[in-house]
Amino acid sequence: MSVEMSRARASVIKNIIGEIVQQCALRGHVVTDTLVAFMVKAVVLDPRNGFHVDRTLTKQDVQKLEELCLDKVMDQCSPSRDTIKMQAYFDMNYTSRREFLEEIHRVAESRPSAVSREITDSRVKTREESDALYRKIITYVQLRSGMGSPTDDSALHEAAAALQSVFPQTELGAFTVLLQRDKEQQLNELTMVVTGLRLFYKAGKKGGQETDPRELMPALLNEALPVTSRSVENELSESQTAAWKYTAVLEKLADRDSRPGGRDVPVVLLKQALYNRRQHEVFLKMLLSDACLCAKHVEILQTELSSQMKLLKETVKSQTAVLTAKVFPLFKSLSQLWSGLQDEAELLNILSNIMHNLQPFVASQANMFSEAYLDGLLEASEVKTDDQRMAESSDESVVPAEMKTQEWLLPETTAGFSELPLQYNGVCGYTLVDRDGLLLPGNPHIGVLQHKEKLYVFSSKEAALKFASSPDDFIAEVAEKAEHSPELIQLLKLHQQLPCVSPYSEIQPGESLLAKPVTRCESGTQTDVHPVETNIVKSYEWNEWELRRKAIKLANLRTKVTHSVQTDMSHMRRENVSQTWLPKNAACQSKRDGESNVSKPQVYLAGLRGQRDGRVVKTDLTRPVDE
Repeated sequence: MSVEMSRARASVIKNIIGEIVQQCALRGHVVTDTLVAFMVKAVVLDPRNGFHVDRTLTKQDVQKLEELCLDKVMDQCSPSRDTIKMQAYFDMNYTSRREFLEEIHRVAESRPSAVSREITDSRVKTREESDALYRKIITYVQLRSGMGSPTDDSALHEAAAALQSVFPQTELGAFTVLLQRDKEQQLNELTMVVTGLRLFYKAGKKGGQETDPRELMPALLNEALPVTSRSVENELSESQTAAWKYTAVLEKLADRDSRPGGRDVPVVLLKQALYNRRQHEVFLKMLLSDACLCAKHVEILQTELSSQMKLLKETVKSQTAVLTAKVFPLFKSLSQLWSGLQDEAELLNILSNIMHNLQPFVASQANMFSEAYLDGLLEASEVKTDDQRMAESSDESVVPAEMKTQEWLLPETTAGFSELPLQYNGVCGYTLVDRDGLLLPGNPHIGVLQHKEKLYVFSSKEAALKFASSPDDFIAEVAEKAEHSPELIQLLKLHQQLPCVSPYSEIQPGESLLAKPVTRCESGTQTDVHPVETNIVKSYEWNEWELRRKAIKLANLRTKVTHSVQTDMSHMRRENVSQTWLPKNAACQSKRDGESNVSKPQVYLAGLRGQRDGRVVKTDLTRPVDE
């Protein structure tokens, strides 16, 4: 019965989501099912709306729920709505570096898949078909290498010349008889060798001068590397400045007594704008961290590329012909480094796109509260930065002896203190409750409270002591604040504390409203080593041959004598005789002994150095077998 009720409720929620999406589309607004699903859960979770998750929704409840969700989704002047949309977009488009690179590799491999299939399925019979197949191989190499556009004639000509030097068209016959798997492997190897050879040619244009690694990097990387980090830093600085100003305004409004005749200030909208800027700041810090990591990887790849290029130049320094077994591995190494640089360029491009797509979600609060309006509210009050607040409170430190009932972690006594997983994303929970939703960053150097295996930080020593006096009450009040402001659920990472709410990437459009959070706790069990008394026969042996060996050893036949006896039954028995044909003499003669020796393959490449525009000639000096 409970399963049927759960399915019925899930069907109702799915219909509500579909109806809201349709109504938004009719009004000219396109929204995703994921965003609407979170809005529905946020509306049901807000106690001010009067919904109960344990009660079946009536027809009036469904109508009321649809109206409230439509009002939230369609509100054009709501920083809260923009924050939720920003959270949904970021959760659905951002992932780990490893998954980003896997997706980049998947796209890179799928791009030339059609050409690869045509090459492996080709059956060459005429000269024209052979020429067409060779042109397709050139196109495939150009697509996989990424060194220029496949529509660029000069790039194609360069790729064709490099391919001709290592894989002449006369070898197509041997290529076409290979299995499909072997063809694909040879295509990949040809791509790597040709790419490395083209990079070597590009570096060789400098003559004897040292090649700058930046000149060999992909063009996209040269453009994105200096721009992405700087753009993210500028956006981050702007969001932090706005967040500090909103914090100063809210502090001033909270400390100032209300006076008759004073102008009305939208405190609720100011708090929503603060949440919007703080969430934007969190996302930008994640993007900046990834961009800095990309820059470090690019620096490492540049160093390796320079060393490999130097080694390749030394290998072919004073030789007009070099064995392919020596230079081909170096060409492949150059190609792999080039592919790594291309991956970093694509990843930087993705991070830059995510940063630009976040900008529309902070536009409403910027238009709603101009710089002049905020400056007027401040009235020349000081705007403190997060670093200034940290410096002011760093002198205060909790003394564990003052509150022995709680466990405190201090930087001088805790290993890996800077990497502790802090609750509320590092925000002071006491200030959030005491100042009616104000967000202030906590200072871990004051002391980190460990309560029920979770860690909490605070903006001052006073806040730490008051929170530690009754932590469960403050934790419940923080959850209540998040129920009234659903954007705080993602910002403060409260998914485990609130029912019915999941991260955006885990939300299903038809999920029931009665989903409860998964509770986790550390537990352990212990059992006896041997609960049942063991009965192991040490002399047991399963191997038959081992048993025979032991039997022979026991018999000890070396010391025994063979005896013969005659009985009454065997006395005077006749002897049996049998006759066989004697084998005839026969002889055969085999062929004489012989031996052969296969000559050692010797293939040389001429023209790698010493000629600016010369062609590379492949010379086969292997001696014929019949000599």
